[in-house]
Amino acid sequence: MSMLQFFIAVDVTVVNIALPAIGAEYHVDGHALTWVVVAYAITGGGLLMLGGRLADLLGRRRTLLVGTTLFGAASLLAGLAPTFLILVAARLLQGAGEAVALPAAMATIVLLFPEGPRRSRALSVWAAVASCGLVLGFALSGIVTAHLGWRWIFLISVPFILVVIVAALVLVPVDPFASRERQRLDVPGSVLLTVCPLLFVYAAVEAGSPATGPWMSLTALAGAVLAAVGFVRVESRSPNPLVPLAFFSDRSRVRANLTTMLLSGALSTSFLLFTFFLQDRLGIGPLGAGLTMLPLAVSLIVASVLVPRLLGRWGARTCVLVGLAATSGAMVVIALVAVLGGGAAWLLPAMLLIAAGMGFGLVGLQYIAVSGTTDEDAGIASGVQRASDQLGGAAGVAVFAGLGFAPALHRGEPFVVSVVLAIAGLVVGAAVISRSPATVEARPQVE
Repeated sequence: MSMLQFFIAVDVTVVNIALPAIGAEYHVDGHALTWVVVAYAITGGGLLMLGGRLADLLGRRRTLLVGTTLFGAASLLAGLAPTFLILVAARLLQGAGEAVALPAAMATIVLLFPEGPRRSRALSVWAAVASCGLVLGFALSGIVTAHLGWRWIFLISVPFILVVIVAALVLVPVDPFASRERQRLDVPGSVLLTVCPLLFVYAAVEAGSPATGPWMSLTALAGAVLAAVGFVRVESRSPNPLVPLAFFSDRSRVRANLTTMLLSGALSTSFLLFTFFLQDRLGIGPLGAGLTMLPLAVSLIVASVLVPRLLGRWGARTCVLVGLAATSGAMVVIALVAVLGGGAAWLLPAMLLIAAGMGFGLVGLQYIAVSGTTDEDAGIASGVQRASDQLGGAAGVAVFAGLGFAPALHRGEPFVVSVVLAIAGLVVGAAVISRSPATVEARPQVE
């Protein structure tokens, strides 16, 4: 299960360093390359809730095998993609595989290990592996792209995914709950939850494309609005909704998820800006760029250790505001370095601030998002928070970086435009979360 989690986490960050090489091979520019990043997150976040329901209704072992197989097949397709459109389609399928496999994998761990120290230890390993995957994605991307080519950032995971499939067939017991009476799945809700951000991202990306007229973006934006309205109507009428509308009656929870989307959008954008500056502006190769990002990776590990200790002293809301401020400071540093010039070392303060933004901001928001939950809605609260993180990151990259690197829309410095848009989102997030209570109570989900 942890091997699967590792490679799924790696695929979140591994493409960032390889983007310039992908763009050079397919002859696509910066704003179009955002699809390689956001396609994975959109289907991963949009179908996540459906994946959790599938694991409960169809059996965890069966769902795990289906999702893992889809993820492995999509990774193979991405590595062999002859065109840019096929690569984007493969990334969409990778996200779908993640959405189906991960809830089943985590549920498998919970069922195999009894409550108490054994389960806590197992889930700690699971979380640590995910963090390592995100961190090592930067370095692995640089090393693999430099020595083997960018296609191998996808192909290298295929044999390990095969190991996961064989191990699951041998080691994971057949789910005894799979034969129970099944309820209807909220497939329309899942489709609308995926189509809405997909159309929104398309509208943002195509708004900066000189090859298409403005009517394409406007049509896609209108479709996104209709999908959002349709999702609310479907959820209000569905006997088994993905997210019961009563869940959103908790205003603190709504504010936390909205702020999560805005912060994740800025953080995901910062990774792209680091990559574009190091490779396009400074001419550093993928290996050098990956190694340059190591201070960010190390800082993330340090932050993951320190923040939980400070959370109880400062309170979740204060930690979130510190994270938002740190991320804003990082964005300012990126803009200044891009305008004034400088070497890779000048980005070190921005990397440290981004690590602080992720550590303080996202951990504090996760705490608020699950505060006051019960056994009945803890899973929904966690799923919505995870989906907000992924969908917010995808939408943020499309809007902040997609519009920033769109010469058809403006003649400004793309780094500065992207930074200004991201900071505006962070300011909105700070205003939203400031209205939450200074202290919140959360019930621990793991003993």
